[in-house]
Amino acid sequence: MHVVVTGACGFLGIKLIEAIVAQGHLIGADGRAQPISRIVAADILSKPFGLPADGRISYHSGDIFDSEFVASLFAERPESIFHLAALVSGGAERDFDSGMKANLTGTTNVLEAARRTAVCPRFVFTSSVAAYGGDLPEIVSDEYHLTPESSYGVQKAVGELLVNDYTRKGYIDGRSLRLPIIAVRPEGANTAVSSWASAIIREPLSGVDYACPVAPEDRGFILSPRKVIEGLIVGHEASNDVWGRNRSVMMAGLSCTAGELVDALSRIAGAKVAKRVNWSPDPFVRNIITSWPTRFSLEKARRIGLEADPSVDDIVTQYVKDHACGDHHRGN
Repeated sequence: MHVVVTGACGFLGIKLIEAIVAQGHLIGADGRAQPISRIVAADILSKPFGLPADGRISYHSGDIFDSEFVASLFAERPESIFHLAALVSGGAERDFDSGMKANLTGTTNVLEAARRTAVCPRFVFTSSVAAYGGDLPEIVSDEYHLTPESSYGVQKAVGELLVNDYTRKGYIDGRSLRLPIIAVRPEGANTAVSSWASAIIREPLSGVDYACPVAPEDRGFILSPRKVIEGLIVGHEASNDVWGRNRSVMMAGLSCTAGELVDALSRIAGAKVAKRVNWSPDPFVRNIITSWPTRFSLEKARRIGLEADPSVDDIVTQYVKDHACGDHHRGN
Protein backbone atom coordinates (compact mmCIF):
# COMPACT_ATOMS: atom_id res chain seq x y z
CA MET A 1 0.00 0.00 0.00
CA HIS A 2 1.43 3.33 -1.17
CA VAL A 3 0.05 6.30 0.81
CA VAL A 4 0.26 10.08 0.35
CA VAL A 5 -0.31 12.38 3.34
CA THR A 6 -0.50 16.17 2.83
CA GLY A 7 -0.04 18.45 5.84
CA ALA A 8 2.22 15.70 7.14
CA CYS A 9 4.17 17.83 9.62
CA GLY A 10 1.13 19.31 11.29
CA PHE A 11 0.06 17.94 14.65
CA LEU A 12 -2.59 15.66 13.14
CA GLY A 13 -0.40 14.72 10.18
CA ILE A 14 2.36 13.43 12.44
CA LYS A 15 -0.12 11.54 14.64
CA LEU A 16 -1.81 10.03 11.59
CA ILE A 17 1.47 8.79 10.08
CA GLU A 18 2.47 7.33 13.44
CA ALA A 19 -0.85 5.48 13.58
CA ILE A 20 -0.55 4.17 10.01
CA VAL A 21 3.00 2.96 10.68
CA ALA A 22 1.89 1.27 13.92
CA GLN A 23 -1.07 -0.42 12.24
CA GLY A 24 1.11 -1.56 9.35
CA HIS A 25 -1.66 -1.92 6.78
CA LEU A 26 -4.68 -0.23 5.21
CA ILE A 27 -7.65 -1.53 3.23
CA GLY A 28 -7.05 -1.44 -0.52
CA ALA A 29 -9.41 -1.10 -3.47
CA ASP A 30 -10.11 -4.84 -3.35
CA GLY A 31 -11.42 -4.54 0.23
CA ARG A 32 -8.47 -6.43 1.68
CA ALA A 33 -5.78 -5.25 4.08
CA GLN A 34 -2.53 -4.42 2.32
CA PRO A 35 0.81 -3.89 4.08
CA ILE A 36 2.19 -0.35 4.02
CA SER A 37 5.02 -0.18 1.48
CA ARG A 38 5.56 3.58 1.20
CA ILE A 39 4.33 6.82 2.77
CA VAL A 40 4.90 10.06 0.85
CA ALA A 41 4.75 12.79 3.51
CA ALA A 42 4.26 16.30 2.11
CA ASP A 43 4.28 19.68 3.83
CA ILE A 44 5.29 23.26 3.18
CA LEU A 45 8.11 23.13 5.75
CA SER A 46 11.60 23.05 4.26
CA LYS A 47 12.62 20.15 6.52
CA PRO A 48 10.55 17.36 8.06
CA PHE A 49 9.56 17.92 11.66
CA GLY A 50 8.39 15.23 14.06
CA LEU A 51 7.91 12.41 11.55
CA PRO A 52 8.66 8.89 12.79
CA ALA A 53 11.94 7.30 11.74
CA ASP A 54 10.84 4.67 9.24
CA GLY A 55 12.46 3.69 5.95
CA ARG A 56 9.07 3.61 4.22
CA ILE A 57 8.56 7.37 4.77
CA SER A 58 9.87 9.91 2.26
CA TYR A 59 9.47 13.63 2.88
CA HIS A 60 8.63 16.15 0.15
CA SER A 61 8.68 19.90 0.77
CA GLY A 62 6.42 22.17 -1.27
CA ASP A 63 3.18 24.12 -1.55
CA ILE A 64 -0.02 22.37 -2.66
CA PHE A 65 -0.88 25.59 -4.55
CA ASP A 66 1.89 24.45 -6.94
CA SER A 67 0.24 21.88 -9.21
CA GLU A 68 3.59 20.57 -10.47
CA PHE A 69 4.73 19.87 -6.92
CA VAL A 70 1.48 18.06 -6.17
CA ALA A 71 1.76 16.01 -9.36
CA SER A 72 5.24 14.89 -8.30
CA LEU A 73 3.78 13.35 -5.12
CA PHE A 74 1.58 11.08 -7.23
CA ALA A 75 4.21 9.94 -9.74
CA GLU A 76 4.09 6.34 -8.46
CA ARG A 77 0.27 6.13 -8.33
CA PRO A 78 -0.61 5.86 -4.63
CA GLU A 79 -3.61 3.79 -3.58
CA SER A 80 -4.52 5.98 -0.58
CA ILE A 81 -4.48 9.74 0.04
CA PHE A 82 -5.06 11.58 3.30
CA HIS A 83 -5.47 15.28 2.45
CA LEU A 84 -4.94 17.25 5.68
CA ALA A 85 -3.11 20.34 4.36
CA ALA A 86 -5.08 23.57 4.91
CA LEU A 87 -4.99 27.15 6.11
CA VAL A 88 -7.18 26.95 9.19
CA SER A 89 -10.22 28.97 10.16
CA GLY A 90 -8.94 32.27 11.53
CA GLY A 91 -6.14 32.49 8.98
CA ALA A 92 -8.47 31.81 6.06
CA GLU A 93 -10.95 34.40 7.34
CA ARG A 94 -8.35 37.13 7.80
CA ASP A 95 -6.45 36.38 4.57
CA PHE A 96 -9.00 35.49 1.91
CA ASP A 97 -6.49 35.05 -0.92
CA SER A 98 -4.26 32.69 1.05
CA GLY A 99 -7.27 30.68 2.20
CA MET A 100 -8.51 30.26 -1.35
CA LYS A 101 -5.07 29.18 -2.54
CA ALA A 102 -4.54 26.60 0.18
CA ASN A 103 -8.06 25.33 0.77
CA LEU A 104 -9.64 25.53 -2.68
CA THR A 105 -6.93 25.60 -5.34
CA GLY A 106 -4.70 23.35 -3.26
CA THR A 107 -7.46 20.80 -2.72
CA THR A 108 -8.33 20.88 -6.43
CA ASN A 109 -4.68 20.24 -7.28
CA VAL A 110 -4.60 17.20 -4.99
CA LEU A 111 -7.85 15.86 -6.43
CA GLU A 112 -6.61 16.34 -9.98
CA ALA A 113 -3.36 14.54 -9.21
CA ALA A 114 -5.35 11.68 -7.69
CA ARG A 115 -7.60 11.54 -10.76
CA ARG A 116 -4.62 11.25 -13.08
CA THR A 117 -3.37 8.14 -11.27
CA ALA A 118 -6.23 6.24 -12.93
CA VAL A 119 -6.33 3.78 -10.01
CA CYS A 120 -9.35 5.25 -8.12
CA PRO A 121 -7.46 5.69 -4.83
CA ARG A 122 -9.19 6.01 -1.49
CA PHE A 123 -9.18 9.72 -0.69
CA VAL A 124 -9.74 10.99 2.86
CA PHE A 125 -10.47 14.73 3.03
CA THR A 126 -10.48 16.57 6.35
CA SER A 127 -13.42 18.96 6.29
CA SER A 128 -14.72 20.87 9.33
CA VAL A 129 -17.66 21.68 11.55
CA ALA A 130 -17.11 25.18 10.10
CA ALA A 131 -18.92 23.97 6.97
CA TYR A 132 -22.18 24.51 8.90
CA GLY A 133 -23.86 27.81 9.63
CA GLY A 134 -27.05 29.80 9.13
CA ASP A 135 -30.35 29.08 10.87
CA LEU A 136 -29.50 25.77 12.49
CA PRO A 137 -32.01 23.31 13.99
CA GLU A 138 -31.54 22.20 17.58
CA ILE A 139 -30.15 18.89 16.33
CA VAL A 140 -28.41 18.86 12.94
CA SER A 141 -29.16 15.81 10.79
CA ASP A 142 -26.90 14.14 8.23
CA GLU A 143 -29.02 15.63 5.43
CA TYR A 144 -28.79 19.25 6.60
CA HIS A 145 -27.92 21.70 3.81
CA LEU A 146 -24.59 23.45 4.41
CA THR A 147 -24.65 27.25 4.74
CA PRO A 148 -21.23 28.15 6.20
CA GLU A 149 -20.61 31.60 7.65
CA SER A 150 -16.84 31.85 7.20
CA SER A 151 -14.51 31.70 4.21
CA TYR A 152 -12.86 28.62 5.69
CA GLY A 153 -16.23 26.90 6.02
CA VAL A 154 -17.14 27.74 2.42
CA GLN A 155 -13.80 26.41 1.17
CA LYS A 156 -14.28 23.15 3.08
CA ALA A 157 -17.87 22.78 1.84
CA VAL A 158 -16.72 23.25 -1.76
CA GLY A 159 -14.00 20.66 -1.13
CA GLU A 160 -16.67 18.19 0.01
CA LEU A 161 -18.69 18.77 -3.15
CA LEU A 162 -15.61 18.18 -5.28
CA VAL A 163 -14.84 14.95 -3.40
CA ASN A 164 -18.42 13.81 -4.03
CA ASP A 165 -18.21 14.61 -7.75
CA TYR A 166 -14.79 13.03 -8.28
CA THR A 167 -16.17 9.95 -6.53
CA ARG A 168 -19.31 9.92 -8.69
CA LYS A 169 -17.12 10.06 -11.79
CA GLY A 170 -15.04 7.12 -10.56
CA TYR A 171 -11.82 9.12 -10.28
CA ILE A 172 -11.44 8.54 -6.52
CA ASP A 173 -13.11 6.69 -3.67
CA GLY A 174 -13.68 9.75 -1.53
CA ARG A 175 -14.50 10.18 2.16
CA SER A 176 -14.90 13.67 3.71
CA LEU A 177 -14.82 13.80 7.50
CA ARG A 178 -15.94 17.02 9.19
CA LEU A 179 -13.65 17.50 12.15
CA PRO A 180 -15.08 18.87 15.41
CA ILE A 181 -13.02 21.25 17.53
CA ILE A 182 -9.90 19.26 18.37
CA ALA A 183 -8.84 19.44 22.00
CA VAL A 184 -6.50 19.23 23.66
CA ARG A 185 -3.67 20.07 21.24
CA PRO A 186 -0.26 20.18 22.97
CA GLU A 187 1.36 22.84 20.79
CA GLY A 188 0.95 26.61 21.05
CA ALA A 189 -1.89 28.52 19.42
CA ASN A 190 -2.28 28.59 15.63
CA THR A 191 -4.65 30.67 13.53
CA ALA A 192 -7.63 28.38 14.23
CA VAL A 193 -10.37 30.26 16.08
CA SER A 194 -11.07 26.99 17.89
CA SER A 195 -7.62 27.00 19.53
CA TRP A 196 -9.20 28.36 22.74
CA ALA A 197 -10.58 24.89 23.50
CA SER A 198 -7.03 23.56 23.81
CA ALA A 199 -5.43 26.61 25.41
CA ILE A 200 -8.07 26.74 28.14
CA ILE A 201 -6.70 23.40 29.37
CA ARG A 202 -3.08 23.46 28.19
CA GLU A 203 -2.02 26.89 29.45
CA PRO A 204 -3.28 26.60 33.06
CA LEU A 205 -1.68 23.15 33.31
CA SER A 206 1.59 24.77 32.24
CA GLY A 207 1.31 27.34 35.01
CA VAL A 208 0.26 30.14 32.65
CA ASP A 209 -2.74 32.44 33.04
CA TYR A 210 -5.06 32.26 30.04
CA ALA A 211 -7.41 34.97 28.75
CA CYS A 212 -10.13 32.97 27.01
CA PRO A 213 -11.60 34.71 23.92
CA VAL A 214 -15.02 33.07 24.28
CA ALA A 215 -17.63 33.37 27.03
CA PRO A 216 -18.19 30.64 29.65
CA GLU A 217 -21.58 29.81 28.12
CA ASP A 218 -20.24 29.48 24.56
CA ARG A 219 -20.55 25.90 23.42
CA GLY A 220 -18.33 23.77 21.17
CA PHE A 221 -18.42 20.30 19.66
CA ILE A 222 -15.17 18.67 20.79
CA LEU A 223 -13.13 15.57 20.02
CA SER A 224 -9.71 14.51 21.30
CA PRO A 225 -6.74 14.15 18.91
CA ARG A 226 -6.67 10.42 19.64
CA LYS A 227 -10.27 9.94 18.54
CA VAL A 228 -9.73 12.14 15.47
CA ILE A 229 -6.86 9.96 14.27
CA GLU A 230 -8.82 6.80 14.99
CA GLY A 231 -11.73 8.28 13.04
CA LEU A 232 -9.67 9.20 9.98
CA ILE A 233 -8.44 5.63 9.71
CA VAL A 234 -11.91 4.17 10.39
CA GLY A 235 -13.30 6.45 7.67
CA HIS A 236 -10.65 5.23 5.25
CA GLU A 237 -11.31 1.56 6.08
CA ALA A 238 -15.12 1.69 5.99
CA SER A 239 -16.92 0.10 3.04
CA ASN A 240 -18.69 2.03 0.32
CA ASP A 241 -22.01 0.64 1.54
CA VAL A 242 -21.89 2.54 4.84
CA TRP A 243 -20.74 5.76 3.13
CA GLY A 244 -23.48 5.84 0.50
CA ARG A 245 -23.69 8.39 -2.32
CA ASN A 246 -22.96 11.39 -0.11
CA ARG A 247 -19.32 10.96 0.90
CA SER A 248 -19.43 13.48 3.77
CA VAL A 249 -20.01 12.90 7.45
CA MET A 250 -19.84 14.84 10.69
CA MET A 251 -17.51 13.03 13.07
CA ALA A 252 -18.77 12.11 16.52
CA GLY A 253 -17.91 14.41 19.42
CA LEU A 254 -19.03 15.93 22.71
CA SER A 255 -21.05 19.12 23.12
CA CYS A 256 -19.79 21.24 26.01
CA THR A 257 -19.38 24.86 27.05
CA ALA A 258 -16.12 26.64 27.78
CA GLY A 259 -17.22 26.80 31.41
CA GLU A 260 -17.71 23.03 31.50
CA LEU A 261 -14.15 22.55 30.23
CA VAL A 262 -12.88 24.70 33.09
CA ASP A 263 -15.02 22.71 35.54
CA ALA A 264 -13.42 19.50 34.27
CA LEU A 265 -9.98 21.08 34.66
CA SER A 266 -10.84 21.97 38.25
CA ARG A 267 -11.97 18.43 39.05
CA ILE A 268 -8.85 16.85 37.58
CA ALA A 269 -6.09 19.38 38.30
CA GLY A 270 -7.55 21.39 41.17
CA ALA A 271 -9.28 24.73 41.67
CA LYS A 272 -5.99 26.63 41.81
CA VAL A 273 -5.14 25.55 38.26
CA ALA A 274 -8.64 26.30 36.96
CA LYS A 275 -8.48 29.83 38.41
CA ARG A 276 -5.72 30.62 35.90
CA VAL A 277 -8.48 30.97 33.30
CA ASN A 278 -10.04 34.40 32.95
CA TRP A 279 -12.60 35.54 30.43
CA SER A 280 -11.82 38.09 27.70
CA PRO A 281 -14.41 37.58 24.93
CA ASP A 282 -13.26 38.51 21.42
CA PRO A 283 -16.10 39.34 18.96
CA PHE A 284 -14.13 38.02 15.95
CA VAL A 285 -13.65 34.61 17.57
CA ARG A 286 -17.12 34.41 19.09
CA ASN A 287 -18.92 35.36 15.88
CA ILE A 288 -17.35 32.39 14.12
CA ILE A 289 -17.49 29.91 16.99
CA THR A 290 -21.15 30.56 17.77
CA SER A 291 -22.11 29.99 14.11
CA TRP A 292 -21.04 26.34 14.38
CA PRO A 293 -23.58 23.73 15.53
CA THR A 294 -22.92 21.63 18.61
CA ARG A 295 -25.60 18.93 18.48
CA PHE A 296 -25.87 16.34 15.72
CA SER A 297 -27.94 13.23 15.08
CA LEU A 298 -24.77 11.28 14.07
CA GLU A 299 -26.57 8.24 12.61
CA LYS A 300 -24.16 8.05 9.68
CA ALA A 301 -21.12 8.53 11.93
CA ARG A 302 -22.26 5.55 14.00
CA ARG A 303 -22.80 3.40 10.89
CA ILE A 304 -19.27 4.16 9.75
CA GLY A 305 -17.92 3.38 13.24
CA LEU A 306 -16.85 6.86 14.36
CA GLU A 307 -16.77 7.36 18.13
CA ALA A 308 -16.72 10.27 20.56
CA ASP A 309 -14.68 10.45 23.77
CA PRO A 310 -16.49 9.05 26.82
CA SER A 311 -16.60 12.41 28.63
CA VAL A 312 -15.05 15.86 28.90
CA ASP A 313 -13.20 14.68 32.01
CA ASP A 314 -11.73 11.85 29.94
CA ILE A 315 -10.41 14.35 27.35
CA VAL A 316 -8.68 16.41 30.04
CA THR A 317 -7.36 13.34 31.88
CA GLN A 318 -5.98 11.95 28.63
CA TYR A 319 -4.09 15.19 27.96
CA VAL A 320 -2.65 15.29 31.48
CA LYS A 321 -1.50 11.69 31.13
CA ASP A 322 0.02 12.13 27.67
CA HIS A 323 1.51 15.63 27.84
CA ALA A 324 1.38 17.49 31.15
CA CYS A 325 4.42 17.13 33.41
CA GLY A 326 5.94 18.60 36.53
CA ASP A 327 4.03 20.15 39.39
CA HIS A 328 2.26 22.92 37.47
CA HIS A 329 -0.90 20.85 37.07
CA ARG A 330 -1.30 20.18 40.77
CA GLY A 331 -3.23 22.52 42.98
CA ASN A 332 -6.38 23.02 45.06
